[in-house]
Amino acid sequence: MAGRPQPRQLAFALPHAESLSRDDFLEGPANAAALSLIESWPEWPNRIMLLVGPEGCGKSHLATIWAEQAGARSMSAHSLAAAAVPGALATGALVVEDLNPQAFDELALFHLMNLAREDGAFVLITARVPPAAIEIGLRDLRSRLRAVPVVTLMPPDDHLLRALIVKFGADRQMNIDETIVNFIATRTERSFAAVRHAVEQLDAESLRLGRPVTRALAAELLRDRD
Repeated sequence: MAGRPQPRQLAFALPHAESLSRDDFLEGPANAAALSLIESWPEWPNRIMLLVGPEGCGKSHLATIWAEQAGARSMSAHSLAAAAVPGALATGALVVEDLNPQAFDELALFHLMNLAREDGAFVLITARVPPAAIEIGLRDLRSRLRAVPVVTLMPPDDHLLRALIVKFGADRQMNIDETIVNFIATRTERSFAAVRHAVEQLDAESLRLGRPVTRALAAELLRDRD
């Protein structure tokens, strides 16, 4: 009927599988030291190692690669409890993900580090900030954690940033050509999280409008966000 508004297409936030295999890890100067650590296992400088970097920089991807190699179990730092520590270290290797300030049991982590040392187990901890930036009340844990060697993932260079845009698009089955990659790379914050968010928003807007992913659509979306 003439003049009748067309129904608006809804975009549902469906889960998208992200490949976390070694072949899908994008290498660059920003993550070279962290990747070298993972690939050098078990010849680590310390049985407990800490990966530090901003959101979306690949810490979990590297931890998944290492867990596959080492037969490690994985758990989040906030779910760590003292009673679960022996079982968590049962395979001799453990990933502790996302050690955030004031979001973990200090006694449980101290118990974990002590037992890992006694058993000769390997532990890989990931965090967004270094231990010195985490307020820890338990003095012995504070000194023990700050003695753990830290490998830092740096912000992506231009080449890695563009490769990440392509990968994030591929993870969502999006066909992102070079013009779109160039546009996003030059108009978003130069961080892992920012380019991931831009690709996610572009996908959602494409679905909502029923339009293909184009440079024009990217321009409209990023202009609206300014």
